[in-house]
Amino acid sequence: MTVTATPVDEPEQLEPQAAPVSRASRWVGRLLPAVAAALSGVLLYVSFPPRTLWWLAVPAFAVFGWVLRGRGWKAGLGLGYLFGLGFLLPLLVWTGVEVGPGPWLALVVIEAVFVALVGAGVAVVSKLPGWPVWAAAVWIAGEAARARAPFNGFPWGKIAFGQADGVFLPLAALGGTPVLGFAVVLCGFGLYEVVRLLVANRRTGEAVRRGTAAVAALSVAVPLVGALASRALVSDEAEDGTATVAVIQGNVPRLGLDFNAQRRAVLDYHARETERLAAEVEAGKAARPDFVLWPENSSDIDPFANADARAVIEKAATAIGAPISVGGVVERDGKLYNEQILWDPEKGPVDTYDKRQIQPFGEYLPLRSLIGAINSEWTSMVRQDFSRGTEPGVFTMDGAKVGLVTCYEAAFDWAVRSEVTDGAQLISVPSNNATFDRSEMTYQQLAMSRVRAVEHSRTVTVPVTSGVSAIIMPDGRITQKTGMFVPDSLVQKVPLRSSQTPATRFGIAPEMLLVLVAAGGLGWAIGAGVRGRRAGGV
Repeated sequence: MTVTATPVDEPEQLEPQAAPVSRASRWVGRLLPAVAAALSGVLLYVSFPPRTLWWLAVPAFAVFGWVLRGRGWKAGLGLGYLFGLGFLLPLLVWTGVEVGPGPWLALVVIEAVFVALVGAGVAVVSKLPGWPVWAAAVWIAGEAARARAPFNGFPWGKIAFGQADGVFLPLAALGGTPVLGFAVVLCGFGLYEVVRLLVANRRTGEAVRRGTAAVAALSVAVPLVGALASRALVSDEAEDGTATVAVIQGNVPRLGLDFNAQRRAVLDYHARETERLAAEVEAGKAARPDFVLWPENSSDIDPFANADARAVIEKAATAIGAPISVGGVVERDGKLYNEQILWDPEKGPVDTYDKRQIQPFGEYLPLRSLIGAINSEWTSMVRQDFSRGTEPGVFTMDGAKVGLVTCYEAAFDWAVRSEVTDGAQLISVPSNNATFDRSEMTYQQLAMSRVRAVEHSRTVTVPVTSGVSAIIMPDGRITQKTGMFVPDSLVQKVPLRSSQTPATRFGIAPEMLLVLVAAGGLGWAIGAGVRGRRAGGV
């Protein structure tokens, strides 16, 4: 009788077939978090203007939380850097529109380092109870650092600036951009924690601890409830009466960096548009403005030193019969200033405001000798550094207090708040975006102004040389706006307000509190890790 036995070496024959699957799994395990980190960064970018997909920021941070939770700080550093690249590479592409990819890539590489450090911090605190709270605070601490260094900071890409159309926006009035950003990030991390706990419960059947479940649920619910409650802080009431304001967009002769080669043409365009509006007022086709706002760089010819430029501005002011805030480039005592000039139709120039937060590599060149050694063309773009102003700028225009926040300054919390605490009843953000063509930059900046309107409960006007110019109500609504690269003017009666929101009164306090929370979480996590290693070594 023949007996067929099962070969004893059959398991060994099957192992070589399973090995490739095992290696593939390991590769997937390594690559999936990296890919997810980068793609969640891209998802965060898509949530920003000009798109109105603000809600995508929440799942973006949910995925980021999934990627980082439970990992070591080194993995968090690398995954955070990938998240930063996915977010900032497309968000800041406009910085290379006219000067090539070099400055754009250099900026992103540096700024992504801050996000990498945040990733490391989130990974460290993700092992703590209630980790979404600590992790969201770490993100805001990273934003606070990025807004201050290097070269006085670059806050572009704050989470708050992507929420101008979102339900969280009223939180800006409660605690400014830090509280608004914290709420969005907390909601995202909390969403992941809720999903994680539900999946774990379904897999194991074990009940989730009440405290853990409560923190996860509250991480989602509290930001939403807080946003709804904060709507009571948002008002369009005209506390100090109204003013009829005119915003002038004169346009520029050509797009790009070369627009400045025809400085006289830019001045003439803004004077011509103002005179056209004056004719419409005389004909009864437009309301007579109480004051007129011109953009940054609307007169790059110094009207204090050039009689022709002075005559052009005086003619326009006389025609409209109202004071004009003129954006000029002025040389005084051998120093160059980006200046707003209050031009009275009868008295001429009566007040000035010098831009305080000037733009590195645009208005001044840090490390000039080093950069010149690398590329002399970059130094030729900024031949002379601008000097900084030292005082807030609040113009009294036909009785209204108008706070000036020049272009780049709108990204900085302190620069906007100082005008309101100095008495501004209305904020103007004169800007010049002509060097960025038709990129998303102008829409990103417009969203900042909408957030600032709610943050300080003020009407915000945005006169831009080439667009988009706009008038924004204190609740963040855009009531009028222009197209891009067209001459136009906007005239509207707007509310004047003097009350201060909690965000205005608190100032830097909410941000510093969140930084302390982040520091406390990191200290707790690091201390627990050290104690664990000591106990394991005994």
